[in-house]
Amino acid sequence: MAKTTLEEFAALAATERGLVVVSTLRADGTIQASLVNAGLLAHPLTGVPVVGFVTYGRVKLANLRARPQVTVTVRSGWAWATVEGTAGLIGPDDPASGVDGERLRLLLREVFTAAGGSHDDWDEYDRVMAEQRRTVVLLAPARIYGS
Repeated sequence: MAKTTLEEFAALAATERGLVVVSTLRADGTIQASLVNAGLLAHPLTGVPVVGFVTYGRVKLANLRARPQVTVTVRSGWAWATVEGTAGLIGPDDPASGVDGERLRLLLREVFTAAGGSHDDWDEYDRVMAEQRRTVVLLAPARIYGS
């Protein structure tokens, strides 16, 4: 296992269209894993680089609210990188001081584009994100490693 930088993680994720495996901790101590699109961006309140993704999954959000430890892993061929840390949540059910509805709308777009996404109809994107009560997850890295 070698030390990896956040930028190396982001570059590897970009080769896989931002697809990463997110692992959260269930109440019984077992791991819940899912596939999401993630990317590197500046934290909207601190400016510090974080790994961001968007979710509306009931299980993942419940896990992160109760136990914010999260691990994100990307792999491309035999190369891989993992970021471990603490998740911060910003969304309609997870308000953050300094982030109003308009800032959340723009933040959802920022995370989506950081994860390699693009959209032909941003108004439709905004509508769906609001309708599904999507939440931004911002992973503050504590440990980064890989091959």
